[in-house]
Amino acid sequence: MATDKELSDFLENVERRAFKQAAYAVRKDEAALDIVQDAMIKLAEKYGDKDITELPPLFQRILQNTIHDYFRREKVRSTWVSLFSSIGRDQEKQDDYDPLEHYQPEPGSTAAESGADKVEREQTLNAIDQEIQKLPARQREAFLMRYWQDLDVAETAVAMGCSEGSVKTHCSRATHTLAQALRAKGITL
Repeated sequence: MATDKELSDFLENVERRAFKQAAYAVRKDEAALDIVQDAMIKLAEKYGDKDITELPPLFQRILQNTIHDYFRREKVRSTWVSLFSSIGRDQEKQDDYDPLEHYQPEPGSTAAESGADKVEREQTLNAIDQEIQKLPARQREAFLMRYWQDLDVAETAVAMGCSEGSVKTHCSRATHTLAQALRAKGITL
């Protein structure tokens, strides 16, 4: 059975990764914060009495289900909005109405990007991915754990089975190699 301190520490440790996971899924920071908060509350209320070793997979399942619930609610909400938005228009206007003419994407979202910006971003991401794949295995492993999974140096060292100094060395070499390779391709971040 997890103590209150263990549960609190666990939630504090997974908070940032859970937020990034939710934000990546829903593409809205405010919604991602709500999702993570709901998942944490559900874990604490329903599974707070479980052993600390059982909490990580339980939390991941709760987080995923909360994300799915968000999308279900959004689908229902958009269905009702579209139904009510058509009420009051006469049939003649409704036949000529094109929702794409009135669509305004959220500023800063990928929908607001121009086609050229999307292509450029996709090409840049592909180039970065190709260069990451070229890194030696240990450098790639350390780089992805530190900067993609957002693990700290100590957690990465435990996961890789090496010293914290080795993790720092692998990450440093990986970032320098990536920066040099991307600059050679004309990509500056």
